[in-house]
Amino acid sequence: MALLGHRPAKAAPAAGRAPAAGGAPAPGPWPGLALAAAAVALAWLTHRLLPALPMLTVTIVLGLLAAHVPGTRTWVRGAARPGLTFAAKRLMRVGIVLLGLKLSLDDVLGVGWQTVAMVLATVAATFAGTWWLGRRLGLPGDQPLLIATGYSICGASAIGAVGDVSDSKEKDTAVSVAVVTLCGTLAIAVLPLLQGPLGLTDAEFGRWVGASVHDVGQVVATAQTAGGDALGEGVLVKLMRVAMLAPLVAAVACAVRARGAAAGTGRRPAVVPLFVAGFLLMVAVRSTGWLPSAALDAAGVAQELLLGAALFGLGSAVDLRSLARTGGRVALVGLCAWVVVGGVSYAGVCLTA
Repeated sequence: MALLGHRPAKAAPAAGRAPAAGGAPAPGPWPGLALAAAAVALAWLTHRLLPALPMLTVTIVLGLLAAHVPGTRTWVRGAARPGLTFAAKRLMRVGIVLLGLKLSLDDVLGVGWQTVAMVLATVAATFAGTWWLGRRLGLPGDQPLLIATGYSICGASAIGAVGDVSDSKEKDTAVSVAVVTLCGTLAIAVLPLLQGPLGLTDAEFGRWVGASVHDVGQVVATAQTAGGDALGEGVLVKLMRVAMLAPLVAAVACAVRARGAAAGTGRRPAVVPLFVAGFLLMVAVRSTGWLPSAALDAAGVAQELLLGAALFGLGSAVDLRSLARTGGRVALVGLCAWVVVGGVSYAGVCLTA
């Protein structure tokens, strides 16, 4: 069962900077990076004014707007495109590395085997079910793989990591990030309304949120509505899902290597890419307890800013006109995946209560 759709090998880019129309050199990355920085600043300000809106969610919305508002659309698709692509790929990798500083091995070992089993079952069921449904509904390219990754692990960060290893098209990555971010944002409003009807204590609600909501920021925004106990449990369970990123990326890399060998393309990505090795190194560093809280706080801010710039770049790559052709199927997969991850994680929380 292949994880990846079959695509023709991409032509190798020519060395050096490609000339633009008329023989002039193509624009460098700085216009796009400046635009991404401005968008991150605006998203940060929006989050400060409206704390219920996670900053990373705002950045991808701003990217979508920039790609379709007449005043910025031409610039985003022209002079700013190299820098926005750089942000979506390179800055995403650095942000994923810094994400490792949020996770400590002591935290994972302290939650008990029941919670670990619940997280593993939720990740496996969500990934397999979403990937299968995406393939059955005929989503193009790597969208089934990327959407399944985002729902089961950690939203946009996981999509960026797997998309990098699988050499996914920027359009597939952007569409996957958009649908995962949308459902994660809806969870902020919907899940708190279900705590009472489902009979969950604050701690149980936090574990459910951590096991079912995609992005770390969205988990914080959702779990904090039930107080400090819920927030602590939610973040801890969420970071356990983040820990699944490294083995998943390794599995995708092995699938890509096998596909390359079968097709004779020779594509052999590292089983543990450099940025994933950096992620694991940061987990190890955090686990030593040597880093002061000030350094961890600074790294957390840098990680959020870098991922914000990356998500703005991905959001600006979404073409709503082309998305409309498969938008119904993408939305159906997203909603079904939301039901799967919510239902499996709720059952797990009830069984381990």
